[in-house]
Amino acid sequence: MTGTDIGATVMAATDIDVVPSTRFADDDRLTWRFLMRVFVTGASGWIGSAVVPELIGSGHQVIGLARSDASAAALTAAGAEVQRGGLDDLDILGSAAAASDGVIHLAFKHDLAFTGDFEGAANADRLAIEALGEALVGSDRPFLIASGTLGLAPGRVATERDMPDLDAATTLFTGGPAIRARNAQMTLELASRGVRSSVVRLPPTNHGEGDNGFMATLVAIARDKGVSGYIGDGTNRWPAVHRLDSARLFRLAVETAPAGSALHAVADEGVAIRDIAEVIGRHLDIPVLSISPEDAGEHFTWLAGFLGSDSPASSALTRALLAWEPTHLGLIDDLDQGHYFHTPAP
Repeated sequence: MTGTDIGATVMAATDIDVVPSTRFADDDRLTWRFLMRVFVTGASGWIGSAVVPELIGSGHQVIGLARSDASAAALTAAGAEVQRGGLDDLDILGSAAAASDGVIHLAFKHDLAFTGDFEGAANADRLAIEALGEALVGSDRPFLIASGTLGLAPGRVATERDMPDLDAATTLFTGGPAIRARNAQMTLELASRGVRSSVVRLPPTNHGEGDNGFMATLVAIARDKGVSGYIGDGTNRWPAVHRLDSARLFRLAVETAPAGSALHAVADEGVAIRDIAEVIGRHLDIPVLSISPEDAGEHFTWLAGFLGSDSPASSALTRALLAWEPTHLGLIDDLDQGHYFHTPAP
């Protein structure tokens, strides 16, 4: 069977296994999907460590980028091949992308970004995207990157059709987030150069057991301060998704998303920050308190600028396009499972 025999796929490839898919069973059509060798950066990270088994469980082979021995061991244990290297190894990135059937780019220098050099982390991301993308030009192979929904359409529900106002991003945020927005736009523009590029926009919280992101930070701040805070009246909203649901979207997107797609990995369209604070306060048995915007920086430190954003988002177009439906717990129910509140080891 060749690529021209399969009307449902946009890949043209040879020597790649195909298997029947039942994603469109609702209309009784038998469709097919390619089994691919997918190069994944950030493969041992919070999202990547869910994406890798999702891909392997669907029959794909995974080559994961690993900077450390620990990351390499984790990938091997998960059943992936290991490509040693880091985001700064641009030749390695390009070679691995060229040898793959598709790329999912999840790595980001979070340690650099959240210790004061977000701009440096975003610039490193840009160089990595350029190296990966150039290796795929003219191939019609998939190239996915992770982006974000936060700040995309402040004060209203953002959709996949919304594009960031890059001039506004420069004034509303620091240089780093503006560069990341441009990186996403650069990725989408690769569609005009023969790359099946997509951007998967993630909510600020991809929650689940083991999460050390924004939710875990909020819990740590509440435990340290003795109050569970929110800014102002707390009615501003964040979208959310369970990381296992976002992992499935990455898999569906690398298989079939059309070139130039902006996709939303959103399950909860908008959860009020006050509702989050109330769950945290209940589990920690501490008061729930409004923090004035003037005091937010001191109370929440670097998180304040994100926490005050009202950025709900929809995934209706993504769900219709890729038949993606979140099946795991929503944010409030996941918080109520209690795993975010385990007492840290001394």
